[in-house]
Amino acid sequence: MLERGNRTFHRKKITVVFFLCSAVLFLLFLRLVYLMIAKADYYSGKAVELHERERSIKAARGRIIDCNGQVIADNKTVCTISVIHSQIEDPEEVIAVLSRELSLSEEYVRVRVEKYSSIERIRSNVDKETGDRIREYDLAGVKVDEDYKRYYPYGQLASKVLGFTGSDNQGIIGLEVVYEEYLEGKPGTILTVTDAKGIEVEEAGESRIEPISGGDLHISLDMNIQSYATQLAYQAMETKEAQSVSIIVMNPQNGELLAMVNVPEFDLNNPYELPKEASVSENGEPVELSAEEKQDLLNAMWRNGCINDTYEPGSTFKIITAAAGLESGVVTPESTFSCPGFIIVEDRKIRCHKVGGHGAENFVLATMNSCNPVFITVGLRMGAETFYSYFERFGLLKRTGVDLPGEAGTIMHDLENIGDVELATISFGQSFQLTPIQLLTTAASIVNGGRRITPHFGVKVTDKDGGLIQEFAYPVEEGIVSEETSATMREILEKVVSEGGGKNAYIEGARIGGKTATSQTLPRGSGQYIASFIGFAPADNPQVIAIAIINRPHGTYYGGQIAAPIIRQLFENILPYLGIMDYNGVVTE
Repeated sequence: MLERGNRTFHRKKITVVFFLCSAVLFLLFLRLVYLMIAKADYYSGKAVELHERERSIKAARGRIIDCNGQVIADNKTVCTISVIHSQIEDPEEVIAVLSRELSLSEEYVRVRVEKYSSIERIRSNVDKETGDRIREYDLAGVKVDEDYKRYYPYGQLASKVLGFTGSDNQGIIGLEVVYEEYLEGKPGTILTVTDAKGIEVEEAGESRIEPISGGDLHISLDMNIQSYATQLAYQAMETKEAQSVSIIVMNPQNGELLAMVNVPEFDLNNPYELPKEASVSENGEPVELSAEEKQDLLNAMWRNGCINDTYEPGSTFKIITAAAGLESGVVTPESTFSCPGFIIVEDRKIRCHKVGGHGAENFVLATMNSCNPVFITVGLRMGAETFYSYFERFGLLKRTGVDLPGEAGTIMHDLENIGDVELATISFGQSFQLTPIQLLTTAASIVNGGRRITPHFGVKVTDKDGGLIQEFAYPVEEGIVSEETSATMREILEKVVSEGGGKNAYIEGARIGGKTATSQTLPRGSGQYIASFIGFAPADNPQVIAIAIINRPHGTYYGGQIAAPIIRQLFENILPYLGIMDYNGVVTE
């Protein structure tokens, strides 16, 4: 009985094991069917990947083109040199050739040649001639792939507007980074098939996924105007030994920017090269810069003062005070005042630039004289709340929206902190700060009929065949001042140039309006000044408006004497060019 029971137990045990093994085999069979059928594409793709080597092909970056069709940012064919360790037959020859042709140390090349990796880049952005020479050696394991490097045919011109790209061909600053999504394109790839040892299978050849070029960015910048404005800026910086000079030229009707100059500029084709004076001491001895110090100097060199920096505008801001005063009704052109050379506000005695005073004058004459006591009076008549409301209405408390990175905002007192003294200083352009682009945009909006326009460069993006990809539109705010106030401001500012403090911007036969300014740098009392002038033409129907700012000039520092002549010379050159005035000095319709 015991023996029979044991046999029965063993039979059951064998049966259980059989069924378990069968179940496991069945599950393995189902898994195999799943992998072979349901996941066949996935694993065949993985198998292909194991035997494919991928190399990237850079896309041609879209060009940047000025308003006349001039290409101002282009592409230059360059090469990327790489090595594939498993395919190298003579490593010593490869090391010798690449170190010699690429001017690299043998140690540097050897480390990369002897590295066990699928592909190792030796150098990118190699000029095409060198790449072609290396290709002619026909070295096993050495790959020469053509791609693109950004090239700027005009060198320094508009450097802080255009910006530049990095080694990966992506925008770093300026328009290059703002319009990256349109300019960058889509890279392609080169696929090669290798055997189990990583050796390229020659019979399989190469397959390519072609790159897609980026779109061409068309901008409002006029390189002819930019070039002339840059010449004037460098001339002023040299003669006045100034720290920097900025010039902006804009169409006040639609906000299109025709030029934006910030000198000193830098070479777009060598953007990481500091000026010589940055790396030498006052004694002319070389200075060893840390990486952080060098980066700080580069950031300063790339900085666009027209949009990134704020300053106290001084008397050019009286355009805004005058417009607010006229619009609010606290002053008319015929309003009369008396200037004794100062005004008392609370416990402060604020002087006029003319120590003896201007005496009796109406508002038009006070603007021509740039009389501080009169503008303080206008500001006090409005009061802080009303004046502040015009700051908001004119758009001064928000950014302009210019299509460049890093635009700074206006630095202004909070309304509750504006007492009579603060209001007095604000009225003639002190105790707050704004950017040059903000001041010019607001002035343009006051004289163009009262439409707050958006300053911009971008006009449209096209494909390489000229087909339209994107056309840009920009916000316009109507009615920041009435047509009547705008017309009155144009008349007053024309008199400033024809008869007043801006007479150095006067051009025979042309109707020019404008306003001068001389403001102190901060901290006050440093003895350093900023001279500036805003001018527009024709005065009755402005088609161009410009600002010139000279930062820390030596010697004469008054805006009417050194900044106004810059705008006069600029307008003498560009008004005929733009068809606003012919070459005989006659204003065209």
